Amino acid sequence: MKKEIKYRIVFALLGVLMLCTACLPGGGNYSPEYPAGFFTGIWHGWIAPISLVLSIFNKDITLYESFNTGWWYDFGFYMAIISGFGSLRLIRNKTR
Repeated sequence: MKKEIKYRIVFALLGVLMLCTACLPGGGNYSPEYPAGFFTGIWHGWIAPISLVLSIFNKDITLYESFNTGWWYDFGFYMAIISGFGSLRLIRNKTR
């Protein structure tokens, strides 16, 4: 029974990894006619750690999409980098 749970976890993690690497920046999905936008910038910011590691081994993968819409892509990218996988909190709760 425990072996079955371990296999499910491994397959789930592999599925998530494949999903994350399907839309890496610099993979040829975008062009000057079809640039990456705000939501793509958010996605690329979230998967930036994966992109960083994979860009070491594959020169076609970059950390940042060169064909983008400009300010909106940058805003989404940096917003996701700052927030990480959590939420973007502007107000912190102080504990006493």
